[in-house]
Amino acid sequence: AAGVAGEGSDCFGFDDAISRDHDFEAGFCLWIPDRLEHELEFKLSRAYGKLPEEYLGVRREKQSLLGGGRRGVLLTGEFYRRFTGRPGAPESLMEWLYTPEHSLACAVNGRVFYDGCGEFSAVRRELETGYPEDVRLKKMAARAVLMAQSGQYNYSRCLRRGEYGAAAMALHEFVSAGLSMIFLLNRRYMPYYKWSFRAARELPVLREAAGELERLAGGPVRTEERIEGVCRAVVQELKRQGLTGGDWDYLEPHAMELTERIRDGELRNLHVMEG
Repeated sequence: AAGVAGEGSDCFGFDDAISRDHDFEAGFCLWIPDRLEHELEFKLSRAYGKLPEEYLGVRREKQSLLGGGRRGVLLTGEFYRRFTGRPGAPESLMEWLYTPEHSLACAVNGRVFYDGCGEFSAVRRELETGYPEDVRLKKMAARAVLMAQSGQYNYSRCLRRGEYGAAAMALHEFVSAGLSMIFLLNRRYMPYYKWSFRAARELPVLREAAGELERLAGGPVRTEERIEGVCRAVVQELKRQGLTGGDWDYLEPHAMELTERIRDGELRNLHVMEG
């Protein structure tokens, strides 16, 4: 299979002049099945190494210490193992629960130009379907509790105590949990933090609420009003998706409703903020 996917702003389509100061070069990925490693890897790697040092004015250089192994000849299993811990998709609900969202986002971004045997794309399609519903519910319950505690409860209490540093941290927790909740409601994986707002602007559901979160992150202007506005939008979307029936303004009771809808006993019995 051939394409460009994995780590890097270019794989998300977010590249700009600023991001091109590192890990930016002319290149692509060639994914080969693990079983064909000895047959193909050396030949293809040597052919890839003979490609021009410059293409359309872009050179093959500027790789940071952390950016190696992103382009060139890659084993399919090793590529997915980098993001899921397995040569494919997670196999159990617990594996899905504990695989970082930003890793799953990297595993399905970019484009596949060609896939001769279909093996690479088969794993990709499985990951693209999103979290199993029980895992999505578990994660949304955890985000709802964190949003309630950090934004609806602790933020104002910290301010009243004069603990402005703690208030800023509470606001950060609320914004992070709120963004994750919005991606979960869209059945998408949230990318690495520096690209999360950029990706949220392209979501079909609760894009306006994501904008409010970005304004909250930019400075304390009408903060408590905006916190409650984001929470109301989340409750409305939860109700639209048939995931809660309550009319509470506070998010914590909605987290309990989400938890009750989880069918898997092991997941349901975890602490509500787990995951």
